[in-house]
Amino acid sequence: MSGKLFVVATPIGNYGDMTPRAIEVLSEVALIAVEDSRHSGRLLKNFGIKTRTQALHDHNEKSLAPKLIEELIKGINIALISDAGTPLISDPGFKLVQLAQQANIQVVPIPGPAALITALSAAGLATDRFCFEGFLPSKKTARQTQLQEYRAETRTMVFYEAPHRILDCLIDMKEIFGASHTVVVARELTKTFETIRRDNLENLVAWVSSDPNQQKGELVVIVEGFKSQQDGQSLDPESERVLQLLLQELTVKQAVKLAVDICGEKKKVLYQRALQIKGSE
Repeated sequence: MSGKLFVVATPIGNYGDMTPRAIEVLSEVALIAVEDSRHSGRLLKNFGIKTRTQALHDHNEKSLAPKLIEELIKGINIALISDAGTPLISDPGFKLVQLAQQANIQVVPIPGPAALITALSAAGLATDRFCFEGFLPSKKTARQTQLQEYRAETRTMVFYEAPHRILDCLIDMKEIFGASHTVVVARELTKTFETIRRDNLENLVAWVSSDPNQQKGELVVIVEGFKSQQDGQSLDPESERVLQLLLQELTVKQAVKLAVDICGEKKKVLYQRALQIKGSE
């Protein structure tokens, strides 16, 4: 019989969040695929886990995953962990799990911490519908282009961000989403300097700018969804994009007139959305 691939969630900071089941699985498998052997080594040592490890990261997963599948087919049980949280969530492991599923190898999830869910649970924003968007592009132009696409998103949006880019990210969000839009910044979750701040983008930019400590550590950014329902309708992403571009060069009246011709949307819906956009600038 083939072995099992265990996808094991580990703490995002506080070792007290390690589950007994995770400890048991990691102690009993023959091999643990880890994102960083030094980082995971400290975790495993803390819990007295002496299982052999193998580094599996973005640079070697494509070549290593088939070899691990061969071991699983032979009957070897393997666990997969990342540096923190649930594997595959903006972390390596997708190729390995995909190949395991294709080979009819049993994949067993061992649930536990995930930064996006931890942050969302304490943010005070809508949780009935949300989307996880991972990391935004590192370059300003690409980041702003992608943020423009979210102007029509009615769900709560969850992003990860690097500490050296958090201020630029918030500045771009302020420019595109509007200074009054509500956002939550969650930093160093479950750790000593855990900070969860909910405010409008105007105040968040000022806060992060004035306190360098808020530009350190692991960060989750949660953005309130947009209320774009108009007369029972909402603009599709392409109509939203066209209207945004036209408003950069034309008056509201001119932009709406052209957008009606280009997109075929109702004039009233476009006009009300245009006023929203201009009002947030």
